[in-house]
Parts: sequence; structure tokens; C-alpha cells
Amino acid sequence: MKRPVYLDYAATTPVDPRVAEVMAGCLTRDGVFANPASAHGPGRAARERVEQARAQVAELIGAEPRELIFTSGATESNNLAIAGAARFHARRGRHIVTSRTEHKAVIDVCRALERDGFEVTWLVPDASGIIAPEQVREAIRDDTVLVSLMLVNNELGTVQDVAAFGEITRERGILLHVDAAQAVGKLPVNLAEWPVDLLSLSAHKCYGPKGVGALYQRRRPRARVTPLMLGGGHERGLRSGTLATHQIAGLGEAARLLSDSLEAEVRHPGELRRRLEKGLLEGLSGAHLNGDPERRAPGTANLRFDGVHGEALLAALDPDMAVSSGSACTSVSAEPSYVLRALGLSDAEAEASIRFSVGRFTTAEEVDFAVERVVAAVTRLRELSPRGLSA
Repeated sequence: MKRPVYLDYAATTPVDPRVAEVMAGCLTRDGVFANPASAHGPGRAARERVEQARAQVAELIGAEPRELIFTSGATESNNLAIAGAARFHARRGRHIVTSRTEHKAVIDVCRALERDGFEVTWLVPDASGIIAPEQVREAIRDDTVLVSLMLVNNELGTVQDVAAFGEITRERGILLHVDAAQAVGKLPVNLAEWPVDLLSLSAHKCYGPKGVGALYQRRRPRARVTPLMLGGGHERGLRSGTLATHQIAGLGEAARLLSDSLEAEVRHPGELRRRLEKGLLEGLSGAHLNGDPERRAPGTANLRFDGVHGEALLAALDPDMAVSSGSACTSVSAEPSYVLRALGLSDAEAEASIRFSVGRFTTAEEVDFAVERVVAAVTRLRELSPRGLSA
């Protein structure tokens, strides 16, 4: 391989060259560079580009364009959805339902709300990472105002039945927020059919640029939130700040490309992920899949290797391969993955786990190379360990 084999698409995807080209046309004097809030001609041109992107993203997820609020990414969208909804409805109730396997951008917001006097019920998934709809039903109370559960887990790739969750919350008049950062562009998302009230997405997970995302806010029935950022009243007063036309246009183009080829975007990573798993599970004894074997996003595989510490394996694979031991947002922590521990894995099992994620630009040749390198590295590390497979 001429460059490191990149198998960390769940952390971030490379920007598609066609997206980069559109973005470049919104940066310089010869392009659509003006402030979209300006009333003059160049400003109107920029605003038209922003609204074009809004329509493109809406088409991808089955929403109306006016139901989308542009943000800096899924982290901001999660904050606005959860904290904004909790504060808006605080007089009606101060109880929230979420799970222990959510992204940190959800968990930390809920913990902050706990410090502000809200109560949070933390659902625990089964051993495969799945939350049962009945768990949600049983957790709801008379004072529950929000349920926040992700569609695709960022470490495991497990897919939750958010449509079933939405049926339950809709019956009770409770808002459902879904973190879909790992789902949009990797699975079909249809908000015209799903009873979801708020949904977060991020451009850099689906071949767009970092620093831009969106929050879907249902109009009917209306999902109300309190803004967290105040200023010029941009985005219908819910997210003040000058809109970054080039980033928003990039998100829009990424969404357009996905709308045109979503079937292939699902099929190609799925085939390569199965090829990768087959090679590793058959090529190594003591290799195990973490998470549900069927209900997964097509491109993500989380595997653990008995007798090998994940960080040691990452070091052994560097610089030939780029993979991770879990979420990029928690990679600085020395603690075992809280997601894997929530499934009932021991610290040692969690520490022996690696996340592989493939995507649009991954090739079969790269997957075969990765299998060869991982098998060799795991075998070598086990030989060096005095405890072997029992480590």
C-alpha cells in the first residue's frame, strides 16, 4: 500500500472531491462568498446556495427544508436538541430518558442537566447493544419530557428501532430526539415516516466537511426548543451566527451525492465489512464480534482479540493502518470503552477491542491487506505475551 490503509470511517470520512469543488466555489471573490444575511445581490446569491443545500439535506432524510437548522455539527445539534427541549418544557416535567451507550455529546449534556435538577433514566442495552422498545415504555413517567436515543452506535454500529421508540413517545406526547450522526448516508433515513421529533446529523460522517451539521426539528406536531446561542437571530432564531456558506454548500452536495447513490453506499461497505470480518474471525482463534451480528450499519465492525491489548495492536499496525480502539471523542481517555462495558464486557475484554470502519473509498485490496496485517500483528503480540491467549 502506498499510503496507510484508512479503516476509521466512523471517526471521520474524507471529503469527496466533488464536495470540495463545490466548497471552493464559495470562498473567493469570484465565487459565492458573501454573507447570506446581506440584502445585496452577492448576499442573495449566497442565501440561495444555503437554501439549495437545505433542500438537498432535507431530500436525503425525508424532511421539509424549513425543518432543518444548520449547526456546527452533531455535537451542537445534540446540545440544542436535548438542553433546548429540556429547558423549554421544564414547567411540564424534568425527566429525561437516554441510554448508557450514547455518544458523549448526549451523555455529557444529560449529566449537566442532572446537575441542574433534571432526572435522567439511563437505559442499559442487552449484550448485543440493543435497547428494547419495552425498556423505553417502562422508563417513561408522567413528568418525562424527552427521550434521546441514537440510531446507530458510533462504536458498535448497532442499529436501534427508533421508529418503534417514536410510536411509544408519540402516544405519550413526549419528544423523541435521535442522534443520527453515524446513520445519515449509511442507512436509509425517512423522517416522513418515522415519528421522530428532533434529529442530529454531521457532514464529516458522510463525505462532507468538518464543522457543519444540522438539527431536524419537526413542524407538525411541532418540536419546541429553547435556543442556546443568541445574537443575530439566524436560523429562525434558534442558532445565531453568520452562516458558513462554503461548509453548508459542502453538506448539501454531500447529501445530493448520497441521495443519488444510497443503495451503493449501503451495499459496498457492507460487502467489505463482511469480507474483513470473515478474514479475521477465520484467520484468528480467540477473535470475537462485539455487538449485534445482524442489526448493524453496513460499514462498522467492532472486534476483540483475546490476549491482546487494543492499544498495543494499534501501535503494531501503525503506520500501515488507521483504525481505532473506539470513539475518536474518547480516545484521549485511558479508561476502557464505556459502551463495551455497558454490554457486560470486562475491562480486559473492552481493552482487547478494535473498531474497524470502511466506506466509499475503501477497496477489497485494502481490506485483504488489513486482514493480513492484523492476523500477523495479533499472532506476534500473543507470542510476546507471557500469558498468551489468557491475557
